[in-house]
Amino acid sequence: MSHSERRQEMFGQADEGPAMRLASAEASAPGTGAAGTGTLRHSKGPWTSASGTAGDLRTRTETSRSALRRGHEGVDAGAAGLSSVTALKSVLTSWEDRLQSVRNECEHLKGALLAVAKEMGETETAVEKSFKGVRVTAKVDEKR
Repeated sequence: MSHSERRQEMFGQADEGPAMRLASAEASAPGTGAAGTGTLRHSKGPWTSASGTAGDLRTRTETSRSALRRGHEGVDAGAAGLSSVTALKSVLTSWEDRLQSVRNECEHLKGALLAVAKEMGETETAVEKSFKGVRVTAKVDEKR
């Protein structure tokens, strides 16, 4: 397949306009791939939900890390003299480090996703308020 053919497959014919669309923008007719109708809307719900999921994963990861540590308690005494104890401790440390990294990343994501939800909500509110002034002015101008 030539470069030109790949481009046409991805973007459509040059005279048709771009074939790629936002998945969340409504098409003018279902399944037509036609241009959106300008009804793309933001909702903080998905951002807040994702933040909650990250928080839940952080909690579960920490719970698992604690359970892993408890599961290895007493291994030193029960397996004294076995060379596998050293390898087991190494594996334990490695998994604890990994789980701690996941926990920390989830904690960061939880806060970042909440911040996006708040910022987007505040931006949407500010934009909506700015248009209210324009609408009132337009109505006043129409009466003149």
